[in-house]
Amino acid sequence: MRGTFRSLRGYNYRVWASGALVSNVGTWMQRTAQDWLVLTELTPHNATAVGIVMALQFGPQLLLLPWTGFAADHCDRRRLLMITQGSMGLLALGLGLLTVFDVVALWQVYVFAFLLGCVAAFDAPARQTFVAELVGDDHLSNAVALNSASFNSARMVGPAVAGLVIAAVGSGWAFLVNAVSYAAVLFSLGLLRADQLHVSDRAMQTRGSLADGFRYVWRRPELKLALFALLLVGTFGLNFPIFISTMSVVVFDGGPGQYGLLTSAIAIGSVAGALLAASRSRPSLQLLIAAAGLFGLGSALAALMPNAALFAIVLVLVGVAAQTLTTSTNSFLQLSTDPLMRGRVMAIFLAILLGSTPVGALIAGRVADQFGPRWALGMAAASGIIAGLVGLYYHARYRSLSGPCEAPRSSRSLDDRPAKPGSTELQLSSPRRTLQEPA
Repeated sequence: MRGTFRSLRGYNYRVWASGALVSNVGTWMQRTAQDWLVLTELTPHNATAVGIVMALQFGPQLLLLPWTGFAADHCDRRRLLMITQGSMGLLALGLGLLTVFDVVALWQVYVFAFLLGCVAAFDAPARQTFVAELVGDDHLSNAVALNSASFNSARMVGPAVAGLVIAAVGSGWAFLVNAVSYAAVLFSLGLLRADQLHVSDRAMQTRGSLADGFRYVWRRPELKLALFALLLVGTFGLNFPIFISTMSVVVFDGGPGQYGLLTSAIAIGSVAGALLAASRSRPSLQLLIAAAGLFGLGSALAALMPNAALFAIVLVLVGVAAQTLTTSTNSFLQLSTDPLMRGRVMAIFLAILLGSTPVGALIAGRVADQFGPRWALGMAAASGIIAGLVGLYYHARYRSLSGPCEAPRSSRSLDDRPAKPGSTELQLSSPRRTLQEPA
């Protein structure tokens, strides 16, 4: 397992990971408390309202996509993260005070969710690409996986602690704890050694550069496949707050403690999936396809579980599959993308991963209200199975995409020249590589 944690040997990554772990615990406490507040305190078990909150919180990932990736590629990521992390801490403080003083209303939760989403839209691409500056490309895949392990380790602890805090003193205090937790990541950013950062050249600001990310992905069939699978599963499958809260409250008639434990159960699988990803040198497309199919089968099994205990056990399997898909897609995209384009490609990745939630959350909430939570989970199962089948078809058609990804070297500019007339080759960035399309 020493190789699994190899990124922690570097000072900068150790410091960053320590601060991020504390902050992640607070983040999961707030997510759990926010869902519980909306579902049980501000509405009569209205899953649609939870879906609206998720839509408002993750919708800005799509709305602000042209600017978020651009900022990650052109701004000092360390300074940008200090601004975004501080802003999210202030928003958590504001919502916490409103809740503690018992003056919070549903519309206020909507407003705070939207504002948090706007800030997080700029934070996420910068945070994802900042990992490369902490460890360099050689350990990038490992560091991305360890980030996911940290996030989901916090997912095991945060919801369970939030359940205890909610039961003891109320939802508002979970928000306040989260506000304080942001100090840890700000402190870690201040302690980083600037001379040990692997800072790459900033992308040149040119006319049309906002669309370069889309053009770059469009020319790469392997990137399109990975993003399509993520889009399908992200839209209809990764709506765990709705699935778990409605199954816990409506189907299993549980309280905040059970809800927190069920949320922690899926995190156990997510941590296992992240650690497995960290032990691999590079992800492959076959792995992404298999993870999507396993997620679909696991969700179908979860929908059939008769009690909370068995449901929790199956959630571990679902967590492994979901985390393998998202973490491996993250690493695959970064290692297959020119460093000068990473911010924009990762903005597209995050817009799909988080921005698909507004549509999916509204649909999942509506299905859960109208037909029951088990049918909403069935929809998630269908998304994974379909993504797996599409992946198998695409893999059979583009057999050259079957191997592991290769890390491209940085180039000062991208080759946007079209292919010669009659040619079936796809022009890629420097160094020159081609993928032969099937006849």
